[in-house]
Order: sequence, then structure tokens, then C-alpha cells
Amino acid sequence: MRIIRHYKDVPDAARGAVVAIGNFDGVHRGHQAVIGQARALAADMGVPVAVLVFEPHPRQYFAPDAPFFRLSSFRAKVGLLAENGVDITYALPFDKHMASLTAPEFVSDVLVKGLGAVHVVVGYDFCFGKGRAGDITALRYMGEMEGFGVTVVSAQGEGDGEVFSSTRVREALSEGRVEDAARLLGRPWFIEGRVLDGDKRGRTIGFPTANVQLDGVVPPKFGVYAVEVEIEDGPHKGTYKGVANLGKRPTFNKEDVLLEVNLFDFAGDIYGAHLRVSLMGFIRAEQKFDSLDALKAQIAADADTARSILASPAA
Repeated sequence: MRIIRHYKDVPDAARGAVVAIGNFDGVHRGHQAVIGQARALAADMGVPVAVLVFEPHPRQYFAPDAPFFRLSSFRAKVGLLAENGVDITYALPFDKHMASLTAPEFVSDVLVKGLGAVHVVVGYDFCFGKGRAGDITALRYMGEMEGFGVTVVSAQGEGDGEVFSSTRVREALSEGRVEDAARLLGRPWFIEGRVLDGDKRGRTIGFPTANVQLDGVVPPKFGVYAVEVEIEDGPHKGTYKGVANLGKRPTFNKEDVLLEVNLFDFAGDIYGAHLRVSLMGFIRAEQKFDSLDALKAQIAADADTARSILASPAA
């Protein structure tokens, strides 16, 4: 997949696509429906399928000090978009200039002159331009004037009437309901990152861990999880099962948030490797232990619980 980080002087090969526009945070099932519609239209027209996203997320631009809210890092988002058949990602910088573009300017300067979009696909609640003044009606009218088609994808949801949304996924994760998050996403939610060189305390108690920091994404409920881990590079590349603690490690009076992953039946050196850690089941909340013996006993019990969760057909 090709990544374009500007809308001026775009190469001819990266113009003339069907463009799906949105934040696509988490690339949940609603996003997948929008991308799927764009992909089908692009196939019929014989042109590339593209998505247009903003980096940083506009919410980060307007509220830079707000708590982390993103469900996926940019790297993870790009990977998910590629998995959904996207040919081109326009990752345009959201800055003072972009925030100042009116709705007509966004259509004329970005979509038409910049990207040469032949068709645009958006969700039912799409708004655009300075102050989010542009809506679906305005986009359709401007599309007619500028010569590109517009498809609006209706709300996508489940039988309970609730639509798929990033907000619902965040709520599920904050409560440790990873199975619900996975249902909304269409796959387990995951944390990506490189294995850090930690204090190696896990080795001393018989449970060595691969430590990964949360890279600017929303923290789920602190606690212990059954996990599936993909080592994406290096000599141990492959998929493994394990148990992980996510939190601040109160037993050792730590304050930084860390994901500590113990891979079952594994003894290799993976420092520096890039991991994708999928949360498959919540076991318990993080807690402080009075002794290392108590901690070791609980970790052993957690590992047994994780093995049972991962052995179930649902996992």
C-alpha cells in the first residue's frame, strides 16, 4: 500500500481513486463497511481504492493535552487498512492550514485539484471543513458541481440498535470487556510495540516477560489478560499464546504504564522485536501483593486461567 502525506503535487499514479474519508480509528466494522463500499466501486471503475485520514487526529490537534483516546497507532491503522484492501492512504497533516479550510476549499483544493478523486465514500454522519460546517448535503452538491460521485454508507450496527463506533469500543475496553470490543471491531483489539529492555524482574521469579509500552493509544482496564502474540520480525517470528499484565505494577511501586507479556513455553531472546499483542480475555484487575511468594502464586494461577481461555473454541 502506498502512503501519501500531502495533497499538493501528488504523483499521477496516486490520483484518480475512489476515496473513502474518515478517521477510521480502530478500523471497526462500521469503518470496514465504508471501505468495502469504496473497494467495490473502485473495482467496477477500474481505479485504485484509497482512504483519506488526518495525522494527527483532529481531536489531538484541538485538544493536545487530552488523555489518550486512539484505538490504534498510525502504524497499526495503516496495517489494518492494507488488510482491508486499500491501495493508497492519504495521511494528510491536520494543522492550522487544514483546520482553516472551508468546506468548499476542502473539496476544491484537496479532493479535486489535489487528489483528483473520481468518487467519494463517507459514513452517514460525515462533516468536513472549518467548524465542521460541511455536511452530506453539501458534499453531494459540490460533487455534482465538480464532477465526482458521492456514496453515503448508512449506520452499521447490531440487532440491539447500537451502531458500531470507536466510542463503544473504548467503553468496552475501559471495562475489560475485550470480547465485546472484538465483536465491534471484527477482530481482537491489540497493542503494538517493540520489546523494551526492562529490569528483568520477571526472570527472577520464574516468569520472564516481554515488556511493551502503550504507544499513544487508549489504555484498557488495568489488569491481567489472556493474550495471543505475534512476533513480527526476528528469528522467533511467529504466533504464540501467553498471559499479560497491563498497568503500573503497584507491588513494585511503579507509575509508568507497561504491558508485561509472558509467552507460554518460550525461552528465546526477543529484545527489540516488534510485537502485536491481542487481548483475548480479561482475567482479573491489577492488584498489589504483600510478598513475592503471593505474587508468584497468583501469576501461576493467572497463567492456568489464560491457558483455559485460549483453549476455548471462542478464542
